[in-house]
Amino acid sequence: MTQTQPETSGDRTSVGARPAEPTGGTRAWLVWAVAVAGYFLAMLHRNGLGVAALEAQARFDVGPALLSVLPMLQLLVYVLLQVPAGLLADRLGPRFTLGIGMAAMTLGSGLFALAPVVELAVAGRFLIGLGDALVFLNVIRLAALWFPRSRYALVSGLTGVVGGTGQVASAAPLAWALGGFGWEAAFLATAGVTALMALLVLLVVRDRPAGAAGHATIAAPISLWAALKEALAARGPRIGMAHHAAVMAPFTMMMVLWGYPFLVGGLGLSEGTAAVTLTALAAGGLWVAPFVGVLIGRNPNVRGGLALTLGTTLSAGWLLLVVWPGGAPLAVGIGVLAASAIGQTLAPTVSFDFARDGIPASRTGVASGLVNMSGFTTAVVCTVLAGAVLQALPEGPTAFQLAFVPICATTVCATVVLYVFILRRSRA
Repeated sequence: MTQTQPETSGDRTSVGARPAEPTGGTRAWLVWAVAVAGYFLAMLHRNGLGVAALEAQARFDVGPALLSVLPMLQLLVYVLLQVPAGLLADRLGPRFTLGIGMAAMTLGSGLFALAPVVELAVAGRFLIGLGDALVFLNVIRLAALWFPRSRYALVSGLTGVVGGTGQVASAAPLAWALGGFGWEAAFLATAGVTALMALLVLLVVRDRPAGAAGHATIAAPISLWAALKEALAARGPRIGMAHHAAVMAPFTMMMVLWGYPFLVGGLGLSEGTAAVTLTALAAGGLWVAPFVGVLIGRNPNVRGGLALTLGTTLSAGWLLLVVWPGGAPLAVGIGVLAASAIGQTLAPTVSFDFARDGIPASRTGVASGLVNMSGFTTAVVCTVLAGAVLQALPEGPTAFQLAFVPICATTVCATVVLYVFILRRSRA
């Protein structure tokens, strides 16, 4: 007789009896909506320094080089804390971990608002990065615990849409507040809204549906090393890591720093046209993720083909961009950025759905953290390398071509790894 396992692995291909899945419903959507609103606020904190750059430079009396350390430090903290944040999510559950993240962002924003010197501003951005690291993984965890497996890709995709919308639009309210009320009032107001969201999270969010005793949401304590070995031993998280590095990193690098300079200095657009183009590219593909999420929920077998198609398309596009003699023409450059924007939009839908395969439901945090870390680490490293190349070369289209060689190389290599993992999986 086959013994029923106490927890579902989440592997689409596993067999055997499973406990009843959560059904979703109105309560599940409410919990997710509150959590994802916290994620939107995290995007506001993450991107807010961009609209405050000139004010920050004058307030702290620093040059552009030192000022650029602030967003990169925050992003680096975010990357380095992905696996510890996943382990904390597995240990404490999503509700309290989300609350800790919102509290850290509240303190960080308040410190940044009142900091008289740049050293305290750096400490504030560190706290914001710490809080940011705890938010996204727990929204994904709640999706796994409140919705049936067949709807996980859809909810992951919608989470990515909210994040993308925040990336495009969340800076506007802060820019308005800075212009109307000044530095301290704007960032203290942001801290206040974040504190209210932390309270709302604690009031509304619950780790699991009522009566879902068969679904553990807090993992039995295991060491970080054991959690890493468990996640890396499963095919699903490894596929998710390769996919995230291949399709999420390129457009993330462009949105973080180099998209606007490339459109102006590499493709010859005016500053106003470049700003509108970058915004349109970031927003234009957001609608795709929910449809792909529904498709994956109905037919999980499409994930492999979709992942390989995205990776191959971006690899070919970035190769074309860096080898085109004399610099790529405008149509090619815009086309590659458009494909990269769609890849970034679909990355959470596909990558995190793979990450659940072969992992107990109560320990998905570390696997998701590894997947998220792979994409952001690639983006951070390639952003820094591109800056080093651009600083060493004269301005012009060919300088950008050489600067983008690292992101091209990582995209191609991650796609090759993706082929190996997926084809090996399909033969197994």
